[in-house]
Amino acid sequence: MARVKGRIMFNLVDKNSRSKRIAFALLLVVGCLSIIGHTSAAGSGGTDVHIELSIKDGMENTAIGVGLAILIFVYILIIFETVHRTLAAALGGLTAVVALNYFTNEPTLSLKAVTTMIDWETIGLLLGMMVMVGVISHTGVFEWFAVEAYKRSEGSIWALVVILCIVTAVLSAFLDNVTTILLLTPVTIQLAKVLDLQPVPLLIAEVLFSNIGGAATMIGDPPNIMIGSGLSPDAIERAEGGKYADLASEGVNFNDFIIEMAPGILMTVVPAFMLLKWMYKDEFSGKRIRDVAELESKYGIRDHKMLTTSGFILGLVILGFFLHPITHMPVSWIALGGAVLMLLATNRHELEEPLEEVEWTTLLFFAGLFVLVHSLQYMGVINFIGEYVERAIVWFPQGDDGIIRLTAAMLILLWVSAIASAFIDNIPYTATMIPIVLQISQGANVELGPLIWALAFGACLGGNGTLIGASANVVMAGMSEEAGYPVSFNEFFKAGFPMMLLTTAIVSLYMVLVYSVGGGGVMWKLALVAITMVGIIYQVYRGRSKGKNLADSLVDHDLEELKDLAGTKLSKVKGVVSGASESE
Repeated sequence: MARVKGRIMFNLVDKNSRSKRIAFALLLVVGCLSIIGHTSAAGSGGTDVHIELSIKDGMENTAIGVGLAILIFVYILIIFETVHRTLAAALGGLTAVVALNYFTNEPTLSLKAVTTMIDWETIGLLLGMMVMVGVISHTGVFEWFAVEAYKRSEGSIWALVVILCIVTAVLSAFLDNVTTILLLTPVTIQLAKVLDLQPVPLLIAEVLFSNIGGAATMIGDPPNIMIGSGLSPDAIERAEGGKYADLASEGVNFNDFIIEMAPGILMTVVPAFMLLKWMYKDEFSGKRIRDVAELESKYGIRDHKMLTTSGFILGLVILGFFLHPITHMPVSWIALGGAVLMLLATNRHELEEPLEEVEWTTLLFFAGLFVLVHSLQYMGVINFIGEYVERAIVWFPQGDDGIIRLTAAMLILLWVSAIASAFIDNIPYTATMIPIVLQISQGANVELGPLIWALAFGACLGGNGTLIGASANVVMAGMSEEAGYPVSFNEFFKAGFPMMLLTTAIVSLYMVLVYSVGGGGVMWKLALVAITMVGIIYQVYRGRSKGKNLADSLVDHDLEELKDLAGTKLSKVKGVVSGASESE
């Protein structure tokens, strides 16, 4: 059977297939080693990598310097695309492990020990969802959704972008953003092909809003899941043998994320759309007119029975994600269980084709990146960052009621987390920073709650900074590359880094108003939500009154009106001056 993508059917002779089978076998082996070694994934909410290592006396600073050099070297390889990013991550991870072996007092690290550095929770989640997306893609539902999105946009490219971004942001708030990107990337690529558009700008826009929307809830972004688990009242009380038990009352739960973070994220929506429109003013302008009836007949649902079955199973998986804060069942097992169940229900005699849909290079990239970052953690690089953050905070005086130091602590942690998460994948960064936040709160005598939200905002929004800043970015890039549309580091950086700076700045204002000025009161959050909603409604009303559609109204501004007004006034002045000259 011919593939939709036009590739040769999966078989034992195909070299590409062989490499993917080798990749699968490799992941299976190291995964089994990890399980045998009685390890647990950091992504499940744990904050510890289950090996104990110590740096040789007198070599701590050297280890930090070497770790930073390795990190910079890997980034040079990725930025300049000297090698594929997966090879760059693998080389960085290998180099970091070799360096770690030299600097530690412990015997040479075994493969089993190194596999404990890999976040198998993330790998399992991605693998399960990739398999399910591959099965669902054969039903034609992605093509159907693409046609529906086009119908709603009425041919306007910008309206289409707004629809896709809003759907992505909302889904990312209630699913994790990795799952959302896995589901929507095939839709976007198919839609771009139908409308003869470049899919990369559309995909970048989607993943940016995925990271923004995912920050609003505890289950929307992996860093938030980790923070919700690692900084809950029970987790804080147990941390380091009860060292931080006095802070347990300031722990967070599922509802706290919505109450504390959703208002700040809401404030970023319209400015983010404005920036997006400005950055892609050429790509996101104009219309594409297509015969809707022809599109519907060509890109309809191909297999209703399979869609019903697979959709039901996907719904169960999503329900499992929602119930994660209650059941505490690892999301990786939910995804893998759903994948196995979907294969049994839809295609029990064929495994080659579903496995062909898995982005093995993406999974291997994550494995290498996790080893790299956790090795740097043991070498003291991330603790070095945390130590200097605490020093910077303590430098500020307490002031009246501790407001000065609290404000400084929030802003420093927010911006350090945002910038660090842009250049270090936000999952291992968050895992490392969770105990550091407790240390900062206790050592600097600062309220814990605002520090938690500063870390969450920074880690989630900072993921937009670079291509490897967030898992969703890497997944999008892998799927896009597989479809024949590679996303370069620099191309993503040009859009993602300004978006990160803008949203982080807006959230900074939100946190200062709520926690420094308002003392964290609910009324301040409600007031900011009300002001934001009134502003959005007014923005839309003003744009609609000019005859613009809803999408264009969101980004309507007075710049062009000011230009026209200035031009009119200038013409009048010139007329007056010319008249005066003639009379003379």
